[in-house]
Amino acid sequence: MHNVVCIKQVPDSAQIRVHPVTNTIMRQGVPTIINPYDLFALEAALELRDKFGGEITVLTMGPPSAEDSLRKALTFGADRAVLLTDRCFAGADTLATSYALATAIRKIGKEYGPPDLIFTGKQTIDGDTAQVGPGLAKRLGVLQLTYVAKIRALDIAARTVEAERRSEGGVQVLRTKLPCLITMLEATNQIRRGAMADALRAARAPIEKWSAQQAGVEDISKCGLKGSPTVVKRVFAPTARAEKAVLVEAAEEPAEALIDAIFKRQPKLETDLAALARDA
Repeated sequence: MHNVVCIKQVPDSAQIRVHPVTNTIMRQGVPTIINPYDLFALEAALELRDKFGGEITVLTMGPPSAEDSLRKALTFGADRAVLLTDRCFAGADTLATSYALATAIRKIGKEYGPPDLIFTGKQTIDGDTAQVGPGLAKRLGVLQLTYVAKIRALDIAARTVEAERRSEGGVQVLRTKLPCLITMLEATNQIRRGAMADALRAARAPIEKWSAQQAGVEDISKCGLKGSPTVVKRVFAPTARAEKAVLVEAAEEPAEALIDAIFKRQPKLETDLAALARDA
């Protein structure tokens, strides 16, 4: 059994900066982590391997520094790691990202065997679109189970997987054929601590690094900013700061001084309140 887990190295959400011109996330100088949702996807794949055997390939697209996240995934027990890195991938939206990752997954299938399950996290903390997983399933032509809370059963002989999926109406129990793409919800399993042997192996394990050409990308125009039709607008425009009302220092009656200052700035408010008092 061969499972592929897609992870993403994301900037620490507490220190995200946005480029003022392109409106894309500026990653230089910002600490990075594995997207937290992807860790639950990785743990789900590891649990299946513990029970049914097989191999796990971890895949990410990003700059060369994303190798750190792949090695972290290896410390948890993944068997191999592939880094899809090329300058032409920079600035990719979810459409361009799913195109590049799908191409890489096809090559992984040729190199190491077709994947039975493809795992992703529910979404990423730097995008929150939850579009890459379904986009991958569409491009690869496989079935998908999104927002999965638990994998209930896996029948390798019958090539089926049964899972619990959370929906607005409650919990759905679904069964589908393999190969299948699964997006895992957060807090659905207990992420393990990597074994010492895996940590030592991860430190010296080779990382497969593929450029767009090596991954088999046929149309560069579908990658990076060129292949990203998403239009980013500033939804939350900065608002003017509220003026600071300075009252008379050491006022004998600070409450009355505050009310007088409010009525001075909002004369209509005083009139409205007086009218309400007369009608009461």
